[in-house]
Amino acid sequence: MPPLRSAWQDVPRTRVRRFAELALDELPLLAEDIFREIRREYPNLAPTPTESGEPMALVGIRRALEHFVQHKAGEHDEAEDHRRVFQEFGRLQVMNGRSLDSLQAMYRMGVRMAWRRLAEIGQKVHIPAPAMYELAESGFEYLDGLVAESMRGYAEAAARQESERLRLQRRLLELLLAEPRPADPVRHAEALAERAARVGWPLPERVAVAVLVRPGREAVAPAVSGDVLLDMECERPRMVVPDPGAAGRPELLRRATAGWSGALGPPVPLAAAAASLRWATVAVRLMERGLLPSGELLHCTEHTEALVLLPPDELIDAVARERLAPLAQCGATHGRRLAETLLAWLETRGGAPEIAARLGVHPQTVRYRLRQIRDLWGDEVDDPDLRFELELVLRAQRLRGDLAAPAT
Repeated sequence: MPPLRSAWQDVPRTRVRRFAELALDELPLLAEDIFREIRREYPNLAPTPTESGEPMALVGIRRALEHFVQHKAGEHDEAEDHRRVFQEFGRLQVMNGRSLDSLQAMYRMGVRMAWRRLAEIGQKVHIPAPAMYELAESGFEYLDGLVAESMRGYAEAAARQESERLRLQRRLLELLLAEPRPADPVRHAEALAERAARVGWPLPERVAVAVLVRPGREAVAPAVSGDVLLDMECERPRMVVPDPGAAGRPELLRRATAGWSGALGPPVPLAAAAASLRWATVAVRLMERGLLPSGELLHCTEHTEALVLLPPDELIDAVARERLAPLAQCGATHGRRLAETLLAWLETRGGAPEIAARLGVHPQTVRYRLRQIRDLWGDEVDDPDLRFELELVLRAQRLRGDLAAPAT
């Protein structure tokens, strides 16, 4: 199929050159009119001056118009400086905290004003209507190119800004979660306030620190709110949650971390954030050992027994070997049943019927086992310190799964 014939290319060259001459003569004034109208519609737009003192926007508008007219006249201007200007416009939007929406609206306004003036010039030199329609289409295509340049500048600036923000945020987290605690709390607080100010993070009174376990290498980061500090650069991502007791915060965290495993440390004063991180880390280690549930963000405050009893394995095991030594002579199965009965008695201090209901056995079975327990430990079983240690080690064994959980 032969290519479509260009109406603009059919216009005599002398007429095209005359159109370009008239347009180029009027472009400086047209650029000023467009710039003035933009300033009127967007009064809060602060003009950025060039080295010559002219507003950068005015220079960009004028150069873009000149380049477009020269291109359509067949005078190929290789200088593309105006494109860098439009990239800078995109960068400035990022620096001023604005989106590209207003910038694109300005561009469309400029194109409409330019088209009206170019149409008048086209009529004056008798450019046929089909050719002017084609010129209008070219103008909007040209606008798309300028928008693309601004988007490029915007994306580059946004990436640099985000990279810098993440760098500053990591420095804040390093200071916030550093151990041991600083020797000079006052200077530490001042440094913390300075780093927090640089990332726009209001210092809260209390925080909770979470440690996360990646569900996969390409997992999307949790969609936490802007006031939550999130460090995804660690092998186990860390998250600092301000004011964790605020209304609705637990539900928001649950939704944001859906699909992730992890642990949220206890709420602590800001200066003790490292302690919250420490407990969260302990909880994650227990999750990886299968001793705490995984698949969601668990709260350390809901698993205090496990966090207190399970981490000191060597100490608990040493106490267990000493205090549970009498069970060694009973055989594995019977020894475990006696241990479960002993723990139920220590926890309830109740009678045989209550302990039997807890264990799911007959009360007479409980009475028999309690007599055996007293035979094994003698009067020592009445000593408060021994009972405390026995309960500790037996609870730890139950948490590990060595003893059965209560029936009720």
